[in-house]
Amino acid sequence: MNPLADALVVPLQARGDAVLIRPDGSEMPGDALYRLSGRIANVLVEAGLQPGDRVAMQAEKSPEALALYLACLRAGALFLPLNTAYTIAELDYFLGDAEPRVAVCTPVAEAELRPVAEARGITLLTLDGAATGTLVERAAEMPEDFATVTRRADDLAAILYTSGTTGRSKGAMLSHDNLLSNADALVRTWRFAAADTLLHALPIFHAHGLFVATNVLLRVGGRMIFLPKFDVDTVLAQLPRATAMMGVPTFYTRLLGDARLTREATAHMRLFISGSAPLLAETHRAFEARTGHRILERYGMSETTMSTSNPYDGDRRAGTVGFPLPGVEVRIVDAESGVEVPRGEIGILEVRGPNVFKGYWRMPEKTADEFREDGFFVTGDMARVDADGYITIVGRAKDLVISGGYNVYPKEVEGEIDGLEGVAESAVIGVPHPDFGEGVVAIVVREPGSALQAEGIQSSLRDRLAKFKQPKAIFFMGELPRNTMGKVQKNTLREMFDDVFAEP
Repeated sequence: MNPLADALVVPLQARGDAVLIRPDGSEMPGDALYRLSGRIANVLVEAGLQPGDRVAMQAEKSPEALALYLACLRAGALFLPLNTAYTIAELDYFLGDAEPRVAVCTPVAEAELRPVAEARGITLLTLDGAATGTLVERAAEMPEDFATVTRRADDLAAILYTSGTTGRSKGAMLSHDNLLSNADALVRTWRFAAADTLLHALPIFHAHGLFVATNVLLRVGGRMIFLPKFDVDTVLAQLPRATAMMGVPTFYTRLLGDARLTREATAHMRLFISGSAPLLAETHRAFEARTGHRILERYGMSETTMSTSNPYDGDRRAGTVGFPLPGVEVRIVDAESGVEVPRGEIGILEVRGPNVFKGYWRMPEKTADEFREDGFFVTGDMARVDADGYITIVGRAKDLVISGGYNVYPKEVEGEIDGLEGVAESAVIGVPHPDFGEGVVAIVVREPGSALQAEGIQSSLRDRLAKFKQPKAIFFMGELPRNTMGKVQKNTLREMFDDVFAEP
């Protein structure tokens, strides 16, 4: 038995029809993807991989990258997808913390990453978006037969790193049951079936693109138009072949900016889904007015994958994330007492269910801090439930910023800025952004006599932080607003800079 491999990979063996459709129209049948996963699994084992070992991947999206994920499931490895925007300094931390047996990177990054990998005894292989690299070369020499390793439902299948407020990233450990139960709940809620073709323009280093979109379509035997990235022209050209699309709010705002998005162009579509960042109510309404489709918004996080969703049938309410998924329990509690608050009042959202992760990798104390005694996970997101049971996320404890669907924790960015010469202190906030949902803004206090400019800060951060974490705007103040206890009042800063990205 191997829950995820049995559910997602083994059925491919009997599929001669297309599972993946490339932008140029060429197709990869299911049986070809299955055979490739077997060859790659043999590469991993030859590199010394044992069940329970980690495999890290920072590579461009491609059918081969997806096959690597499937190979990890078959070989009993923990898949560790890493954002392609991470710098070498950030990768050094992840590789040191997770201690993978194998790491896969792009050929371009190999020279810089090899000393890091060799110092840690990691086998480094390469893969690019054009299906070249040492991983593919070695796989071509391997047999396609591979005996899938036995795994239990509570065995780990993946680790997703999510930034911490202290600057230290945490690895959320996800089991076979976490991922499979969530895929099944989403299939049921969103009515996916073998007849569906998903327009897949999401990255697969992220839970949304891999554990939501890909797992769901593999689970039902559907097809995916597998685009390397989101591009308006490409998406609109491929849309007629699809029945459903999953995206972040940025996808929908950019589509709305193109006159080709019409009722006629989307008449054949069954479902549009949005997540990973708050979808503005204005975007929801504008999309419906233009296309006649009401976007279905849902809520999740790395630690829980998906927890709630607006209904497939019934009212999809703008600004809400709907109801708990089947098998998932949600409650809103007072942050201090842990007691549930009355409907309509704001509190901290907590989740319990088979989707909730097993804890943080090698952080038992942090894990214990984030769970209640009765098994509910404290998300840190602030929410309320209306009289009809719809959940609305109203803010985030700990000042998390979600920009373009990616989590940005201000403390990490502040640490980099504060370390620059000429900076006395800084505060990083998220404010409304028409394209990214939220834009990262830094407010900096210079040291006396410093003439540091915004350009100098941005230049210094370029090689220290992934692009999505870098401030989109930097402002200077003589001092930061504080309360009587000396804590920086970020609410005040958000109010001050709320409209910096507002469209004229």
